[in-house]
Amino acid sequence: MKNVLSPKSNLDPHGLIVGHNDFKYRVDTQWGALNPKDVAVENCHDFAMDSRGRIIMVTDNPSNNFIVYNKDGKLLDSWGTEYPGAHAIEVVHENGEDFIYVVDSGWISNRNWDGISTDAWDSPFNKVIAQSGFVSKLTIDGRLIFTIGHPQTCGAYKPEQPFRPTDVAVAANGDIYITDGYGSDFLLQYDCQGRYIRHWGGHDNHNSDLNLTNTHGISIDHRDPADPHLIVSSRADHVMKLFSLNGDYRSSIATPGAYIGGAVFKDDHFYAPVCWSHIDGANADDSGFISIFDRDNRVVSNPGGTEPMYVDGVLQPMQSTWDVFNHCHGVCVDDDENLYVGQWRANQSYPIKLERV
Repeated sequence: MKNVLSPKSNLDPHGLIVGHNDFKYRVDTQWGALNPKDVAVENCHDFAMDSRGRIIMVTDNPSNNFIVYNKDGKLLDSWGTEYPGAHAIEVVHENGEDFIYVVDSGWISNRNWDGISTDAWDSPFNKVIAQSGFVSKLTIDGRLIFTIGHPQTCGAYKPEQPFRPTDVAVAANGDIYITDGYGSDFLLQYDCQGRYIRHWGGHDNHNSDLNLTNTHGISIDHRDPADPHLIVSSRADHVMKLFSLNGDYRSSIATPGAYIGGAVFKDDHFYAPVCWSHIDGANADDSGFISIFDRDNRVVSNPGGTEPMYVDGVLQPMQSTWDVFNHCHGVCVDDDENLYVGQWRANQSYPIKLERV
């Protein structure tokens, strides 16, 4: 689509009302602000809420990977240096105890950085360079239980296939689903002990519905308890794909104009971060927003984006309104339906709260 709005404003959006229909919010840019000398962030990649109501955020700053807030934005804890590519987090309550599943996508700070390059991903002098990623299961206080590494170790990948995972979801039976969105674009399924079961996706399937491109986020839809299934973002294709828990393709949700991430569920709705808008044939810088979907998987609000419009049942292209976000990457929803938004490439800014009005 063509950009029909102004470039991103430099005005502070604090106090701005955003969103549409019944999902409107007041922007609070000060909610999670901390002293960067004490608790630094690079990218605020993802959130999860534990059973105590604490908001746990992961960042890829090398000095601390986990930052723990209460809902008032007070810092409760910060810890961890073992996850330089920290990218996603899931907190799961198992047998009366909380556990953390953390995804390290494999990007590490480059000690040979030339001080200039930030998007030369294949250059040995880029700010970050790639290694193999992994997924770890931790106790809630950060003790390692086990790690799932490169799938070549179980025969699922060939050694030359990159593994740079982006997200994780855990089923009711403990099965672990991992998206390899920066690597080979497969979706991998493991059992509760981290033992390989199957994988699907990739790029070259005879049935194109099985193809995934930058498969960035994954979650399990439990809104119908009798029919749990996966919702998987194929971000570069501007689509979310639905699969059974065994990997059978079911349907797709088109998100035109939106490089959309994984779904976060709250009651009948789900919320998904959009990292970029698709404008003039490319992913435009500083053009993120949040999309909110109803029980029928229709977009009902786009905080920080244009109002969702359907013509003959078809969602029209969406884009940023340029007045709030840079690149939305992670979102969390509390019991009062307030949103907490973390961003990639937002000048090391702390998360933003969207207070439901």
